[in-house]
Amino acid sequence: MTELPEHLKKRAAERRAQLAKASGDAPEETATGATPGATTADEQPVAQEISEAAAPVAATSASSEITESKGGVPSHLLERSRKRKAALAGGDGEEVSGGGVATAVKAAPIAVPTGTGPDGHTQRLLTVVKSGSIQQTRGEAVDKVHTWPHLLVVEFAATLACSAMLLIFSALVRAPLLGLADVNQTPNPSKAPWYFLGLQELLTMFHPMVAGVTIPGMGLFLLMIAPYVDKTTSNRPEDRKFAISVFTIFLMFWAVLVIIGSFFRGPGFNFVFPWNDGIFFEL
Repeated sequence: MTELPEHLKKRAAERRAQLAKASGDAPEETATGATPGATTADEQPVAQEISEAAAPVAATSASSEITESKGGVPSHLLERSRKRKAALAGGDGEEVSGGGVATAVKAAPIAVPTGTGPDGHTQRLLTVVKSGSIQQTRGEAVDKVHTWPHLLVVEFAATLACSAMLLIFSALVRAPLLGLADVNQTPNPSKAPWYFLGLQELLTMFHPMVAGVTIPGMGLFLLMIAPYVDKTTSNRPEDRKFAISVFTIFLMFWAVLVIIGSFFRGPGFNFVFPWNDGIFFEL
């Protein structure tokens, strides 16, 4: 027979004394002076009842112990969860009554789960989810403005500024007008205005069809298709290499022709050096 602890023997003796006093019998000797480990004849039925009540609990606990992993969860975690649920369900203990005697059987202490796992690891069965933005983005900012008033106001201000500068310049500077034209005396060299000197220079080098139609037409065509080839919306020069290259080539080509026709063409529209024969050009 399982040996009962001293405090259970004492509690059983006190309970028997209370029952005997209530029934009018003489109180029996308590078990305070009894030798530990000794069991009297009256205590044997109580001890047997307590042992029989505790045996199924111990058997159930031993049989329900989890030793295998399930669903990818380690067995030691499952066993710890089971013990914790059993502790919460059973409370501090349970009462086992039998033969008119009520005895409190204290449940075995259960280890409280700590924050660390085996070998001191602190990983938990959680999934790290990246938090997203709470506010919903309804529209992205674009580099566009309305034509009116944002664009047209700026263009109108630029037009007024250019008109004012031209008016002031024409009022202060006298126009270089020549004398009346004489059909019997043609100036030599006879040059077109400076903005047509590039075209006049081409006429001295190529056939009129090539110089007057083909070459200027190709230049204008390249300038027209440039925005469709280079669709970059950036304003940074390093991102607009194609457009800048086409405009630079066109501008420098025409500027060189105008400079040659203005300062390097003398009588008969022949090539001369201005530092030797002078400048045959008037505004």
